[in-house]
Order: sequence, then structure tokens, then C-alpha cells
Amino acid sequence: MDGIDDFEDDTAGTIFRDVILLALIGFVAMVIMLLPHLNREKKEAEGHKAPGNVIFEMHWPSNLPVDVDLWVKAPGVGPVGFWNQGNRVLNLLRDDLGMEGDATDENFEVTYSRGIPAGEYVVNVHMYGPLPDNATVPVTVVVSVRKRMQETRQILKTLVRLTYHNQEETAFRFKLTGDGDLVPNSVNTLRRPLITELM
Repeated sequence: MDGIDDFEDDTAGTIFRDVILLALIGFVAMVIMLLPHLNREKKEAEGHKAPGNVIFEMHWPSNLPVDVDLWVKAPGVGPVGFWNQGNRVLNLLRDDLGMEGDATDENFEVTYSRGIPAGEYVVNVHMYGPLPDNATVPVTVVVSVRKRMQETRQILKTLVRLTYHNQEETAFRFKLTGDGDLVPNSVNTLRRPLITELM
């Protein structure tokens, strides 16, 4: 009879250890599954990081069903716009046609650079489509820079008014250093057509 009692004691001890071990494994598994969610608030607080280093944005009123195009030229490469949407430095990520085929209420286009080549940048806006009678389209152009391990910082902003079909205006010409700093006294609006460079 003593042998049976010893066997029952060993079995109870084994079951107890197994239950404790399973509870511990379950707890560890829950902690591992929760870890990715613990950092989510921090990531959301950091906000969206731009996918490029120099960001060129163009916005125009959402109530105007007109097609305005953003054209950008970086040092050493050709212009990027709606019919040449990328090269080794720049990419046009959004070609907005106004209200046509648009899932959002916002009219905007955006181009990003990969890296920050030193030299002159040219940013133009082009009134592609026809305008309603006597309409003026106010276009806001913003240039921002995101240096390595730093927040995105706006460096330039202007308003360009478009009044006729096929109008192309230079919003900015400016120079950046390889570190992404604006070269002093380099900002101007001397006209430089970019669309004709591709023809």
C-alpha cells in the first residue's frame, strides 16, 4: 500500500509542476504577443516619416476641378513630372488630376528625393488643364528637408497664382549643401521652364 501512496504523491507532484509550467509558458507567450503593441503609442506619437530626404509638395483648392502639375529638377538629373515620374534622385509619388478619379477631397502632388545631392533645385507649377472662365488657381508650394536622424523641417513656402492654360511658373530655384542646408542667398524665382527640357 505504501507503494501506491508514493505513486499517487509523485503523480500529484508531477501534475502540479506541469500545471505551473504550462501557466508560466502561457504567461510568457502572452507577453511576447503584447510586445509589438506596447510601442505602438510611441510610434504613432512620432508621426509619419517621409520616405525621402527633400520633399516637394503642391496644394491647390479642392473645390477647383483643375489639373495642376508639379515639376521638379534636382542637380545632375532631368526634370520629374507627370510624364517622367522618376529618375535616380527624384520620384513623383502622386499625380493629382483635380477631382477626376480622386478618392480624396484634397488636391495635391508630392515629389521626394533619395538623398540630398548638393546643387541647384528648380520647382515649377504647370496649369495642365483648362481653367473655368476668369478663374485664378492659387497654388501653395512647400519644400521640406529631412536630414538623417532628424525631424522633417520646412525650408521654403510660397503661393503661385495660375491664370491660363499651359502656364508654367517657377516657384523656387534654390541651392542645398550635401548636408541639406539651404545655401544663403540662393533662393530666387528666375523662370526656368522644365517641361520643354523633356521635349
